[in-house]
Amino acid sequence: MKILHVSYSDSDGGAARAAYRIHRALVEFGMDSRMRVLHSNTGDARVTAGARRPITARLIQKFHLRWLAYARRGWHTDNPILHTFGQVGAGLVDELNASDADVLNLYWISNMLSVRDIGRLKKPLIWRLSDMWAFCGGEHYTSDDKGARFRQGYSTNNRPTFERGPDLNRQTWEAKRRVWAHQHFTIVCPSRWLADCARQSALFSDAAVHVILNTLEMEHLWRPIPREAARVALGLPPRKKLIMMGAAGGVSDPRKGGDLLRDALAQVALRQPGEAELMIYGQSNSSSADTWPYPVHWLGVVRDDRVLALAYSAADVMVVPSRQDNSPNTAVEAQACGTPVVAFDIGGLPDIVTHRETGWLARAFDTADLAEGVLWLLADDARHAAIAAAARAQAVERFAESVVAAQYATLYRDVLERSLQP
Repeated sequence: MKILHVSYSDSDGGAARAAYRIHRALVEFGMDSRMRVLHSNTGDARVTAGARRPITARLIQKFHLRWLAYARRGWHTDNPILHTFGQVGAGLVDELNASDADVLNLYWISNMLSVRDIGRLKKPLIWRLSDMWAFCGGEHYTSDDKGARFRQGYSTNNRPTFERGPDLNRQTWEAKRRVWAHQHFTIVCPSRWLADCARQSALFSDAAVHVILNTLEMEHLWRPIPREAARVALGLPPRKKLIMMGAAGGVSDPRKGGDLLRDALAQVALRQPGEAELMIYGQSNSSSADTWPYPVHWLGVVRDDRVLALAYSAADVMVVPSRQDNSPNTAVEAQACGTPVVAFDIGGLPDIVTHRETGWLARAFDTADLAEGVLWLLADDARHAAIAAAARAQAVERFAESVVAAQYATLYRDVLERSLQP
């Protein structure tokens, strides 16, 4: 069986890294797995990169980009999360349909496949969701309360008050509903939270939705490294308690909760002044207006997984203060390196952290409870060691390549068999 993974990139961002890790897990599992991406940095011979746009496709794309720029004039939303409206593709539909792949597995495909492109795909189709975009309008993340538009359908009557101008989210959702009406999706989500959102959505209520967690290579790369050696390698203080946070953009993305981290650490510092320091990756420095209760080691953008494994191993605690998150790689990577995670009990975090067994799940957005989790882990060395060992064991049990690859292999066979039935 030949599987072709379709992703915007194989390395840029958490969604791309998750896609590439699934591809590599399947290769190790013995499957014929390849990737089609626009941008590649892995050097993997099984990955094909670049756009293939004939002159007509390039002209159409230019028209779409100009139309989109025109349509967005006057459009405003207070939702700061990324929006893409599905107008732009890279001219890959004919190539994908003509490929020898038995199954196409989609990932994060914004600006790679348009809404219309997705509707034209003719192969058996699995879509592994990295966020909420597939069943929303143009939003990659939005409110998931009972009145959410993705549950009700996007109408003129349920537009949020924080948007004005042309209703581009409704236009995008209507395009998806119309163009995908005859497309048969099998949906994979890396968290139970996102799977529940997909099942309850107006677009995917009839689709088969599965939960398959992310994966990591646990034997050679993502494993505990002796803390003293990791700190020496990174030039970190050998005896301080080190608290870590990391995300694309560091603490600058409101969804990742940098402000909540700051509030929680201020409360930690009141009870443990001067005993800890902070590590942040994904950002090189802080704005002059930011103040932190502890000294900060800014690790910058880290693209090398070996350096990341050192950083996790050097830390005593990994804090994931996200307001909304699907299945953050940071939490999985930290636990694989034997570093306990403190996070809010939201999104996909309960699939990763077991409260008081492998880490701490605080009440949603309660920074006092988040601080309590950090203090609980730092207060007792013997308890910390037991929690760290349990975190590593649970990560291997849930996220190892052989575990996840076997689940995907079973799903691919089932999807292909169904597609061959008359």
